[in-house]
Amino acid sequence: MGDIFFQAEKQLVRDYNAQLDAASVDDMKAVQERFIAPKYLWRGFHPFHEIRDPQNVVDRFWSPLKIALTHMQRRIDVFMAGENSIEGHGGVWVVSMGHLMGLFDQPWLGIPPTGKIAMLRYCEFHRVEGGKITETAMFFDIPHLMMQAGLQPFPPQTAAHLVQPGPMTHDGLMYDEQDPKEGHKTLAAIDHMVNDIKTWRGGVEEPLVDELRRSWNEDMIWWGPAGIGATYTIERYAQQHSGPFRAGLKDRTFNGHICRIAEGHYGGFFGWPNLTLTPSGGFMGMPATGKPGDMRVIDIYRRDGDKLTENWIFIDLLHFWNMQGIDVLARTTGISARQETGANGATK
Repeated sequence: MGDIFFQAEKQLVRDYNAQLDAASVDDMKAVQERFIAPKYLWRGFHPFHEIRDPQNVVDRFWSPLKIALTHMQRRIDVFMAGENSIEGHGGVWVVSMGHLMGLFDQPWLGIPPTGKIAMLRYCEFHRVEGGKITETAMFFDIPHLMMQAGLQPFPPQTAAHLVQPGPMTHDGLMYDEQDPKEGHKTLAAIDHMVNDIKTWRGGVEEPLVDELRRSWNEDMIWWGPAGIGATYTIERYAQQHSGPFRAGLKDRTFNGHICRIAEGHYGGFFGWPNLTLTPSGGFMGMPATGKPGDMRVIDIYRRDGDKLTENWIFIDLLHFWNMQGIDVLARTTGISARQETGANGATK
């Protein structure tokens, strides 16, 4: 496995972020050349999807975002690295999560500027090989930014809309070496939760809260995406997200994860897509469609003791509802994704 603390990979990503954040729009492509492998895969939420040219990532994502959010700064809440535990994928991945904050001075994706502080929730997974970044999953909550600009992309949420804080313990920035035993405990807690998600156990139906209590502490916090919101305690999580999610989505298929890692008391995963589900009506106040849709998800967790206690979630809800024939971005802003990004194959 090599360096079990992954300090070289962490430093490379820290240097990349620092230089990318400091670069002008004209200089970002030079930063890409220094840190990104020529054969590269960047995965981003709708309307960006997959981009395989490092320079095109600048043209389509970073440059327009930096022009829109002037004086943009990266405010990181979680930083960690680890060996991918998913069999057949492997590799060392470095993860950061937080907000990209700036002054919202120009339109982005048709979202009108406010001239005020705006914070784009993000989480990114970077795969590092041979001293270069070869893959990136860059997930970001566009509806959350839309709501900050006064738009309402979805019906009222079941939970709360907040600019979300980092960990309550303020220990998520793991720039230094961590005890591998703690990471193993966190990964075991995540694996247990993933394998225990079900509405039936041993052929007997059980209350949802009883299932949740096997994996979560009573004072859990679920920091969900805009359109669903954030919720606190097992009982309110069951009422305000998990229950409506299960009731409003049928034919749930788990497609697996591309990466799952843990370090210290933190861990997380992403898939592309993680889940395929069919809306049966009611979820997020939206109608039944009869069409299966994909959910691309990042989950980041904090463990306390033997159980999980905080969870930050990124779901590509714009893509999911676009697959149902509902273009939330276009109907809310009046600008289509293709018009704004110049993307080819924006719904692949």
